[in-house]
Amino acid sequence: MSAADRDAPGSAGGAAPAGAIPHVLTLRCADQPGIVAAVAQTVFAVGANITDSAQYAYERTGTFTLRMEIDVPDAAASRFAEALRAELARFDPVLSLRPTAELRRAVIMVSKADHCLWDLLYHWAAGELPVDIVAIVSNHEALRPIAEAHGVPFHLLPITRETKAEREAELHRLVHERRADFIVLARYMQILSDEFCSRYPARIINIHHSFLPGFKGAKPYHQAYDRGVKLIGATAHYVTSDLDEGPIIEQNVVRVSHRLLEDDLVRTGRDVERRVLTRAVRLHAEDRVILTGARTVVFD
Repeated sequence: MSAADRDAPGSAGGAAPAGAIPHVLTLRCADQPGIVAAVAQTVFAVGANITDSAQYAYERTGTFTLRMEIDVPDAAASRFAEALRAELARFDPVLSLRPTAELRRAVIMVSKADHCLWDLLYHWAAGELPVDIVAIVSNHEALRPIAEAHGVPFHLLPITRETKAEREAELHRLVHERRADFIVLARYMQILSDEFCSRYPARIINIHHSFLPGFKGAKPYHQAYDRGVKLIGATAHYVTSDLDEGPIIEQNVVRVSHRLLEDDLVRTGRDVERRVLTRAVRLHAEDRVILTGARTVVFD
């Protein structure tokens, strides 16, 4: 980062402009001098104000990532987006600018386990999860009553080896029709095809009931019991074609005793799973997660 970046106008602080619309900006590009200065000068030029800013330069790859919260005057909102993209074009960034009031739209997928779904819906109903849940999809009927109790449309898509391609086509149509921004696998116990995953890079979040990269695949708690681990955990990650290998968003662990059997580990792990998934969804929905290859930068 250059001296100009550190001393650029439009830094955080000061009163919000009258009639300001809060926006969140994220970008990723090759690290080079002048990026922050270019953003700040554009902010200053339209009378906007930076209220929060975080950036990270990863020396190994030469990648620069940035997240800013910016109050933009109503009258300047459309002009600001155009000016910002024009000013930053020379850096060739992957850039997103969104009014924070425009919530990310999510489709949640479940099977029979309900703990992660309950937690997501609890925080959503309480106004603590800044997403718009537009549909709940399942391969079983078991959780329909939960969806209906919360007023969220429930879609049954039973799946077999023979119907997998057809059901995924239906799911793709549903995501498109509901204008969903991302998909949450809240203990959805089916493996999505490589073709489907490739359509939604960094837009499908899965909760795996293990502290990855340990104990991938099926029955991770049973694997953990067999190894006599003293910590079990959960990992929320983006889904890729490689099973349980996607970029990690959030993780947590809990200490366990040798006295616990496999079913005890399963029960203990549920609490970690729900908390990790809800936090990962919140981070993604607030544009706090920026993908850099196989890694994530998380501005929490």
